[in-house]
Amino acid sequence: MGFIVELENAFQENSNAENAFAMAKYLKNKFIFFGIKTPERRQLFKAILKKNEIEVTANARALAVVLFEKKQREFHYCAIEILIKELNGKYHSEDIELIEKLITTHSWWDSVDTIAKNILGQYLIEFPNVIEVTISEFSSSDNMWLNRSSILFQLGYKEKTDFEILKEICLKHQNSTEFFIQKAIGWSLREYAKTNSEAVKNFVAVNNLKPLSKKEALKNLSNA
Repeated sequence: MGFIVELENAFQENSNAENAFAMAKYLKNKFIFFGIKTPERRQLFKAILKKNEIEVTANARALAVVLFEKKQREFHYCAIEILIKELNGKYHSEDIELIEKLITTHSWWDSVDTIAKNILGQYLIEFPNVIEVTISEFSSSDNMWLNRSSILFQLGYKEKTDFEILKEICLKHQNSTEFFIQKAIGWSLREYAKTNSEAVKNFVAVNNLKPLSKKEALKNLSNA
């Protein structure tokens, strides 16, 4: 795989130990980094992607899996960006298995949130007939990151948001003591409030959400 070899070489050549230490610390030392900040990483990635466009387009899924198995976090970001670029409008129904694998591998908010919004969310736009079963499975999983993804997948849907589904999932997890779930509930409601503030105000008013979820949901609403 020429693309991956070139990417590995470029990241090694541009690694920065000081940055790597700071970046790992920011993510609670859950991952190791080359220490390449996002703008530079994307510049390197874009140039190598352009040179290997045929290979990447033809093997997007396989390349993403290989990248996600590597240790350095920058590779995981590249895998996600490849899938966002290459699969938009071209998802297969069985891609939900890949999406679930990505969400549950090397899981942390920085990868999961992007996957939830830009990959799971787009996949379900293209396969709306499986929204109910997929979100039911994810929201009922023992994996917290699948739960979070089921709450966040409609981020960016705006007026196309199915508020009934959003309310159902929020209520399903309203008693969770998990910070990332409480935060996700608030974030998803806050985003929908940009489209329908009264609906969110009313929902928060009549349901006993955790304080963090309520605070986040009403953050940008005056006189809430």
